[in-house]
Amino acid sequence: MHHKWGTESFGEADLIFLIKPNLYVQNGRVIRRFIKTRLGLEQGNYKQTFKNLSVMLFEWNPGFMRESVPAIMELTEAYKAKRIIVRNSSEILQHVSRYIGDASLLEAGAINHETGGQNE
Repeated sequence: MHHKWGTESFGEADLIFLIKPNLYVQNGRVIRRFIKTRLGLEQGNYKQTFKNLSVMLFEWNPGFMRESVPAIMELTEAYKAKRIIVRNSSEILQHVSRYIGDASLLEAGAINHETGGQNE
């Protein structure tokens, strides 16, 4: 699996995000990229064909959800306390913003490391 390369990084990471977009959103992005590439508005790494589009929509995307997501969940099980499943980048920004805010409060001594509660 191509995502195993990150295994060592999981232990060092503060947060681990798994992005699971809605299948319609994911397929819409594939179709939009296909159209832009076919029209010459975007450069692709390979020639876009209708066969490739079909493979992406009906094999790769469902295969990612069916096979890769469970494998990634298993791979990150030891780090589930810092694993966060999101649907889009704005959710990532919200979590990071909260994390940074919490981290700055920890550094300032406003939150107790052991209990996570506010210091008096």
